[in-house]
Amino acid sequence: MTLLHDLTGAPPGMTGRALLLRLSAIGAVLAGTAGTFAYAGGWLSPGLLTPARIIDRFEQVNGPHPGFRRNHAKGMCVAGRFTGSGAGARLSKAGVFAAGRVTPVEGRVALAGGQPYAADAAATVRSLALRFRLPDGEEWRTGMNNIPVFPVRTPEAFYAQLLAARPDPATGRPDPERLKAFFADHPESAKAAALIKARTVTAGFADSTYWSLNAFRFVAADGGTRPVRWALVPDPVPAVDAAPGDRNALFDAFAAQLAQNPRHWHLIVTLGQAGDPTADATLPWPADRATVDVGTLTLTAATPEAASTCRDINFDPLVLPDGIAPSDDPLLSARSAAYAQSVTRRAGETKTPSAVTGAAIHGAAL
Repeated sequence: MTLLHDLTGAPPGMTGRALLLRLSAIGAVLAGTAGTFAYAGGWLSPGLLTPARIIDRFEQVNGPHPGFRRNHAKGMCVAGRFTGSGAGARLSKAGVFAAGRVTPVEGRVALAGGQPYAADAAATVRSLALRFRLPDGEEWRTGMNNIPVFPVRTPEAFYAQLLAARPDPATGRPDPERLKAFFADHPESAKAAALIKARTVTAGFADSTYWSLNAFRFVAADGGTRPVRWALVPDPVPAVDAAPGDRNALFDAFAAQLAQNPRHWHLIVTLGQAGDPTADATLPWPADRATVDVGTLTLTAATPEAASTCRDINFDPLVLPDGIAPSDDPLLSARSAAYAQSVTRRAGETKTPSAVTGAAIHGAAL
């Protein structure tokens, strides 16, 4: 009995019946925990959409590219700082928003898709992912795109869209009938696609606005919460002409701009109201919602992806500091789980040099 008492934490005088009851309770907890992991892994439901299946679908659509991210595969590392304006301190207790607080930032600009050596195209969705290093070991990680809404509402729709938008090898374009069928099944995606198509496509990374897409919650010092979305809105920048035939034109231009001068974005937080959708990233909030400029992002340097830079950072959107919390958007947990799956797979793969290694990448001092 001594060993059983040690394992269960039962007091020495416990009766045999009481001990059996405690063992039964422990067994139920262990079984429940195992069941949770089994469910998350899809072992109990063969048809369940799992993070592994999502990453499998990326590989199916884009082909194998060991060592690279399964989406936004082509990218370049950036670094800089964020300076809080103080205006966000009443909305969130996160220290990053304190007036004058300077927080080191590292991140990555990238193009959507799983082709790490594809030629840059202006119409391809651009992304900016950031890691803010707060005091006391806290971090805030966020991944944003230069589109105002997300094209799907649920992880299942995202999974279906990947296949529907897969380019036909014969034409290099998605099958129109397959896309038509997808949009017929997902009318919210058809509306979102129209909003995305109508946006202004700017010259490059430096003059792009990047939206959070998903909703979050700010938590104030008094415990009050409110739904928010945010966007990084750029200061005006001079255009940089791309070199003729440059397959990395967008990345080389951005690196050249950073080498000349730091580039700035204002973090504009939109304050949601009751009834604004927080669980559907395909729907924009009304244009009259109040906004707050909570600080300025300054990027100062660009470097190729390597082990010492952003290459292995998981920009998990659920890595949040105290004062920022997730909303009920189902895409947040799906993104987090899929990112972890992608990181796990590429961690054991041979790393091939990124396409973005050009001489234009210099970088100014922080």
